[in-house]
Amino acid sequence: MYIVGGKIKTIAKGDIDQGVIRIKDGKIAAVGSRDQVPVKPGPGEQVLTVENGLIMPGILEAHCHMGITEEKKGMEGDDCNETVDPMTPYLRAIDAVNPMDAAFDDAVRAGITGAMIGPGSSNVAGGQFAFIKTRGRRVDDLVVKAPAAMKVAFGENPKVNYSGQGMSPSTRMAIAGMLRRELSEAAAYLQRKEAAAKNGDDFEEDFAKECWIPVLNREIPLKAHAHRVDDIFTAIRIAREFNLKLTLDHCSEGHLIAEELAAEGFPAIVGPDLASRSKIEVQNVAFKTAGVLNRAGVMTAVTTDHPVSLIQSLPLCAGLAVKSGLPLEEGYKAITLYPAIICGVSDRLGSIEVGKDADLAIFDGSPMEIFTNTLYTLIDGKIVYDASGDN
Repeated sequence: MYIVGGKIKTIAKGDIDQGVIRIKDGKIAAVGSRDQVPVKPGPGEQVLTVENGLIMPGILEAHCHMGITEEKKGMEGDDCNETVDPMTPYLRAIDAVNPMDAAFDDAVRAGITGAMIGPGSSNVAGGQFAFIKTRGRRVDDLVVKAPAAMKVAFGENPKVNYSGQGMSPSTRMAIAGMLRRELSEAAAYLQRKEAAAKNGDDFEEDFAKECWIPVLNREIPLKAHAHRVDDIFTAIRIAREFNLKLTLDHCSEGHLIAEELAAEGFPAIVGPDLASRSKIEVQNVAFKTAGVLNRAGVMTAVTTDHPVSLIQSLPLCAGLAVKSGLPLEEGYKAITLYPAIICGVSDRLGSIEVGKDADLAIFDGSPMEIFTNTLYTLIDGKIVYDASGDN
């Protein structure tokens, strides 16, 4: 397949006017000018001409609950939080994601081709996120990376959920203490397992501790729900104590401590800003946060936290962040390359480069502008949305 014409926004290597993308076996085989990539289709090979389109990598959502908190289904479709135990790290998003949720179709129509999906923030440790693609019926076939992160939560949500049940945690101290205890026990478990392997001894695996090994080995990050300044610093403190990777999800007061966060070096996933200030810890939510963090040197992605804000509003949220100070090109990166890097899938997604998955979105203007239409969405080199056919 060839895509010809338009403005190709590669994200990683600049823009190409009236260029060509060659797709083969679901991957990007070539990208460049028409002189660099001659259009020579084989028998039956499709040539998609988009002379006035903007061609960019598929948009990526770095934090949401699509398919776990299903739309229009109430309790029957809500599998986001197991609210009977504050420590459930062994739960896996892939066991609850329903790709038949209407939100997946909305995502595809908005040019969103991949999403980081996982448990909510009611528990101190909620379980494992997965990064999946947005079109298909069997979640196993959509997985790009699983597990991709371990969800942990600080602040108001665990406090409210468990203090209301007469259980711990009812304070921020208890949240941090419970997480430290869990990590300490998991680290001791890993040491015993490694010693047994070294000595050739039998070892009985503990299902509830095995899930922490990718975190302790720095293969995946803690994905920390943290809105307030004090909760953000607690998340960083614990990550430093255990030498862990960390993403700062929501980071709603990040603009108040931007220089400190830049010095720490952890990335931020900012949002949902297109939502009401419905609780105390989000009183300082503002679209300016992404720009302030980005300009300070923090790698920053934008999130809808679907269904808190609807998934299809993701490019518009990036546009509102640009309006509030995020540089335009950084706005594009905040919904493509940066979420790919933060979520650990940039070897396959986030930019138009040879060898990466042919997940592309084609628009009739910037997707960050309200009147822009999606013309085509491609996943693995296949057209999964065509506006002309309204499929």
